[in-house]
Amino acid sequence: MVKKELILEGEVCPNCAIKIEDEVRRLGNVSSASLNVMKGTMVLELEDGFDQGTVDATREIINRHEPNVKVHEEESKQNKPEEKDPLLKEKLTLGGALVIFAAGFLFENSPAGLPLFLAAYILSGYPVLYRAVRNITRGDIFDENFLMTIATVGAFAIGEYPEGAAVMIFYQIGELFQDIAVMSSRRSITSLLKIRPDYAVLFSDGEERRVDPKACVPGDIIVIRPGEKVPLDSTIIEGSTSVDTRVMTGESMPRDLNPGDALLSGFVNISGLVKARVDKTFGESSVSKILRIVQEASLNKAKTEQFITKFARIYTPIVVGLATALAVIPPLVTGDTFSVWLYRALIFLVISCPCALVISIPLGFFGGIGASSRNGILVKGGNFLEALNEVGTVVFDKTGTLTEGVFEVTEVVTDMDRHEFMGLAALAESSSPHPIAKSVVDAYNGQIDRSMIREAKEIPGMGVSLTTTDGDVYLAGNSRLVSVEGESNQGTRIHVSKNGRHIGTIILSDRLKANAKETIAHLKKRGIATVMLTGDIRENAMSAASDLGIDEVHYQLMPEDKLRILEEKLGTGRKLIFAGDGINDTPVLARADIGVAMGAMGSDAAIEAADVVVMDDDPMKIATSMDIAAYTRTIVYQNIAFALGVKALVMLLGALGEATMWQAVFADVGVAFLAILNSMRIMRKDFRRNS
Repeated sequence: MVKKELILEGEVCPNCAIKIEDEVRRLGNVSSASLNVMKGTMVLELEDGFDQGTVDATREIINRHEPNVKVHEEESKQNKPEEKDPLLKEKLTLGGALVIFAAGFLFENSPAGLPLFLAAYILSGYPVLYRAVRNITRGDIFDENFLMTIATVGAFAIGEYPEGAAVMIFYQIGELFQDIAVMSSRRSITSLLKIRPDYAVLFSDGEERRVDPKACVPGDIIVIRPGEKVPLDSTIIEGSTSVDTRVMTGESMPRDLNPGDALLSGFVNISGLVKARVDKTFGESSVSKILRIVQEASLNKAKTEQFITKFARIYTPIVVGLATALAVIPPLVTGDTFSVWLYRALIFLVISCPCALVISIPLGFFGGIGASSRNGILVKGGNFLEALNEVGTVVFDKTGTLTEGVFEVTEVVTDMDRHEFMGLAALAESSSPHPIAKSVVDAYNGQIDRSMIREAKEIPGMGVSLTTTDGDVYLAGNSRLVSVEGESNQGTRIHVSKNGRHIGTIILSDRLKANAKETIAHLKKRGIATVMLTGDIRENAMSAASDLGIDEVHYQLMPEDKLRILEEKLGTGRKLIFAGDGINDTPVLARADIGVAMGAMGSDAAIEAADVVVMDDDPMKIATSMDIAAYTRTIVYQNIAFALGVKALVMLLGALGEATMWQAVFADVGVAFLAILNSMRIMRKDFRRNS
């Protein structure tokens, strides 16, 4: 299965998006299709590999529903310079229609009145009328274009010329508001995508030259000057600087870096010129992962979004049926004038337009995902954002999640020469990405000769195994890997053996993260249970849990033990979060209801398996993500209640003859406008916590 993203240039109406998705999903090679109105993209999952015929068929479906939308396959089309005002034509058209409409009132009682109102109606409503007629000829009747066409043509038919023109003009003004809101939301995400570096300065043979970041490979040397973006994940080898990590982590404080420190792509160099060694290709760099996560977030829709989509499919046929009944049945029963009840039915149709719901709900979730991104939290879809409101338990890994994961060697116990022993231990640990292994390597002050390594492998949950070119086998790990008599329970310990014989022990200590205790306190205030799973020994685990206030602790666990305990806690009614950072946590992250990867220092596998990625490893961001989710849900529910409540009230008043066409159109446009403004509040709210 492969994914194919199409770039849509031009605005797509939400109801059309639903129909396009449905038709595309029925194509033979398509496993799933998701059209993101906010981003202007269509993502296809193709079952049998890339198929140009399916892509062409998708383009034809899009253009059939939205003839003015251009479909591009190339990503570069999305990065072209943005027009100064893409909606200028619509604004000028509506402005002209309003002027003609106002002139119609000046000549309302003269022969010029009807032509002026009709001209304003056609000028503003031509796109709606065209789409309605086109869809009717295809048998696709029930949508907002049909509602507006029937309502306005009916108004003209019964002599209500000003109302007919007003309904169309103000409906189009409402559509313009929606387009402006979508573009604003799109820009907020596009601003995040601007972290993509344009070039890298490659240093080779004593010369510097600009190249595409994709042309660099691990081991290349790049130069980063003040003001430039870091193009690739790399390690500083020369120079010192401060970097702005805001786009990646959400933190405004600069970070000071020196030789040996890691640079993540997307950081901005502030002060000093540095040379760095490339660690990863562009496709595997942090910036690429972030872009991929953000761009694919729209594929995972929240249940509320899915409900509104289904609701819109059945809502329009129902209200058309009710309006027809309202126009026909009462005159037959009561003998009243048909035109009176037809007018009421037209009011019913005007207010029933579902646009406010169809656009404001996805806009709300899109805003929540954007707000999360600005705070250094990558949420992989509206479904996960919504699920964060239902959390009952948070399960934490200890090392690197609640603790710094930066271990310090406090004691070395060996009968060998200390430097020689540490050299052997560092050689064994040099092949492991684990924080403890890195601490051992850092504690050794000598040169590690990796040419001595014949084979090295990590043994999950226990340590590492090393075979040298001399045939010696070294094991470095916990007591489950290296058997030790009289094992002490003080500190984190690494035992080292050579050819099955224990040759020494390294004792290390770890520190709690600055915000770890406050994070647990915030979760408890929410009534959320906290659990810690760790492979560490009992004393270390209990000490950390006591300091933090953790409710439940499990220690000396293998990866399969963590998975077993987590599965025992799943399915209790409320959602369960697992937060971890290591490669050993990948199965647990994938199995949890919501997997949270502490991403900046976490493994690639953990980031891929997680549903939420915290870029700066701050556990407080878990609480922040819940704040954003709660605020997003509040906004979405407000929009649903407000839109349905106002529409139901005006529908009732219209049916009883207590509302006019003017009130209906202003209520419809007003509801859409206020719901959109309400959704956009999410993107402007400050969710930062002062811990």
